[in-house]
Amino acid sequence: MPDRFIDLLRHGETLGGPGFRGARDDPLSAHGRASMHRVAGARPGWTRIVSSPARRCGDFARALATQQGVPLSFAPALRERGFGDWEGLAAEQIPAAERARFWADPVGYTPPGAESFQAFSTRVLAAWAELRASPAPATLVVTHGGVIRVILAELLRMPPAAVLLIEVPPASLSCLRLPEPPGLPSLMSHGIR
Repeated sequence: MPDRFIDLLRHGETLGGPGFRGARDDPLSAHGRASMHRVAGARPGWTRIVSSPARRCGDFARALATQQGVPLSFAPALRERGFGDWEGLAAEQIPAAERARFWADPVGYTPPGAESFQAFSTRVLAAWAELRASPAPATLVVTHGGVIRVILAELLRMPPAAVLLIEVPPASLSCLRLPEPPGLPSLMSHGIR
């Protein structure tokens, strides 16, 4: 069996600017949509697309799947971590002490009303296991920064507390190779924009 590939594309800039989007369903800005099309256009050949159901991912994935004539499915487990009371806030709008606790301990500190990191990580890694089990030769996953961080940390065997050390810019692509067993998945490139 030849190597398979999974590419992870973070959604582009959304309306409303940067902030903790989480479960909010904000659409892409025109710039965000154009950025995603530019990145996706440079790497054709996917045989399927899997997307978070959030509009900032799903709207683009639907358009790209139609344009490229490939099957599209939605995976609720690939949605972003819910940030509770922080939803829609820019980092500077969060009290400094709470923000500092989160940056210092993203695994142990759960923002008020938010999904715990453990629950978030468990659902993302279950989705990652399903993606790895698929025989599809080339999959594009359209998702969120937090999801990509969790997958990359698992792939690279990083401790969960290090997830925030992985930069995932808007509309950036991470490319993974899945060789035939017993080979292990590897990161081929990251942050392509």
